[in-house]
Amino acid sequence: MSKFDRYILSQLLIIFSFFTLILIIVFWINRAVQLFESLIGEGQPTTIFLEFAALGMPRLITVVLPIAAFTASAYLTNKLNQESEIKIIMAAGTSHWRIVRPILIFGLITGGVMSVLSHFLVPMAAEKISNRETDITNDVLTQFLTQGTFLNPSEGVTIYTRDIGDDGVLRDIFIADHRDAKRYIIYTAREAYLVQNDDNKSLIMINGIAQILSEPGRRLSTARFKDFSFDINALIKKNSNDDYSIKHMTSPNLFYNWKDIAKNNNTTPGAVAEELHSRFARALFCVVSALVGFTVLIFGNHSKLNAWPKIIFAFLFLLILDGMRSGISVPVLLNANYWPILYLPSLLGLLLVLTLLWTATNLRLLLYHSRNKA
Repeated sequence: MSKFDRYILSQLLIIFSFFTLILIIVFWINRAVQLFESLIGEGQPTTIFLEFAALGMPRLITVVLPIAAFTASAYLTNKLNQESEIKIIMAAGTSHWRIVRPILIFGLITGGVMSVLSHFLVPMAAEKISNRETDITNDVLTQFLTQGTFLNPSEGVTIYTRDIGDDGVLRDIFIADHRDAKRYIIYTAREAYLVQNDDNKSLIMINGIAQILSEPGRRLSTARFKDFSFDINALIKKNSNDDYSIKHMTSPNLFYNWKDIAKNNNTTPGAVAEELHSRFARALFCVVSALVGFTVLIFGNHSKLNAWPKIIFAFLFLLILDGMRSGISVPVLLNANYWPILYLPSLLGLLLVLTLLWTATNLRLLLYHSRNKA
């Protein structure tokens, strides 16, 4: 690697690291606020929030990487234009194809990072999150019963308990059940106990009263009870991960026997093909993002005043390509043999890069020959 390549590459990596860090912080704060409201609102401790926030980091980084790669490439190219370094390099006889080499190496590095994340770290983190969600779901006492707090474990149900003793006894419990629009029921009891029999979970309330408001007519009736069993199985949030369990598998486990993998995971071969090849497509898109950020800004004259229109064009172009990915996934989900179209956005990006480089090189040659003839 020449000194020129090392210089450009080192600058790119520094700028890329800076923008990646900034974008991760911005995206993470937005995600953390939603996660905090969700978990803490369900009575989960702060340690659970921190664990989920950490496990969600690999997927967050995959969102940030293409943006950071494009931003670093565009920023450095604009900086080289501003300082006239591009003009000096071109005046020394360096071609556009030669200048793009360190950008390509940088793109391959970011693509390699994306590959490690997409093929291994993201699926492993997703599996860990799924397992932790299952553990939390099974921990009924932690999920639903936090003393001194009104909780909504399910739509239409509110639970409150004044105190939870060390022996597990719930004191002064209140349950409002309005899942049925025609019946509004309020249960209150002095004490309650959680009882689990295999997979069945019940809340046994002692010495309480049930108030029932019935529609139509809004008739109120009350009933006292010495003990009453309230079924809480319906309140437990079930994880519907069957259709998405392939997202928890690392890529080496998705290469072969798509039909068997689909059958074992209650999905389709198209979903398996889409999951596997979308991971490769993400890595390739990182390379394209870096190249587009460079070639669009280096195309044409290197004026210090016309950089922003080019940056906006390049960003919008990548935004369109990224938006295409969700649409072209549909045919693949229906037919696994259509998986090559998942690479269409990246191929269109590469086509733009090659077109701009070829045009810029040939325009330069034409200008050179015209000046010699003159």
